[in-house]
Amino acid sequence: MMARIEFLAENLASRYGNVKRARGSFLYTQKGVRLTDLYAEGGRAILGWGGGPAVTALKDVLSRGITGSYRTDWDYRLDKAVSDLLGFTAKVYAFASAQDAEQCASGLPATWRPWSDRDYAECKSVIVVPPFPTAQGITLLAVRKEAEADMKADLPDNAAIRIPAPLKAALARSVYDVIKAQAERQEKDFFIYDKLLTRYWTRRGPWLTPKVPEKAYDDFILHCLDCELVISPVYSQDSIVPFGVDKGVFRKLERAPFEF
Repeated sequence: MMARIEFLAENLASRYGNVKRARGSFLYTQKGVRLTDLYAEGGRAILGWGGGPAVTALKDVLSRGITGSYRTDWDYRLDKAVSDLLGFTAKVYAFASAQDAEQCASGLPATWRPWSDRDYAECKSVIVVPPFPTAQGITLLAVRKEAEADMKADLPDNAAIRIPAPLKAALARSVYDVIKAQAERQEKDFFIYDKLLTRYWTRRGPWLTPKVPEKAYDDFILHCLDCELVISPVYSQDSIVPFGVDKGVFRKLERAPFEF
């Protein structure tokens, strides 16, 4: 995974220089080029770059100085936010990777995906990638209260990690932000780009699964970069419809189609 991300980062920088600013679905580069981001950090930036209310929550709690590893109210508030998201009363654990989370779950956990038709209310445990781009390297595992004893019995020493209260506050706020966004953003907000995107991807909600063959995918990544589009560098990880952007951002790809 990291090698694929480095492949994207190096080729982006070689064309446009470093990213100097990010806002909404756009990355602004050292050479003054605005790139449209369809990668969105694998979904962590699905609500856009900048963080909005989640960053405000982080700053507010950070200003109180409670940044240690002790317990705070935000332990419970994050549990409550994720419970509201999934539809069952959950205890939330944090891990350094999705693989660690999977290994510590009792049974095979489901994976939460925003704008999915899946009902998570009956799941025993669910992996949640926080919709907050600053939380790189953190994966949450929500365990149903009734199954918590099984989870603890299976938990290897030092597997779960503690995260400080300011970041927990931001994660909780981001969860409520995505709950709100799921109610507001509908199919009509995603299909408006279909004429431009479905040549290359199959779309389900905002998620874009590549039609381009895997053997041609590296070339497609580079072609999209030349068209000022940033797509997922990992073939098995979907790209994302950039919410609210003008269709004109795809004009270069439309004028220079990728043949496969």
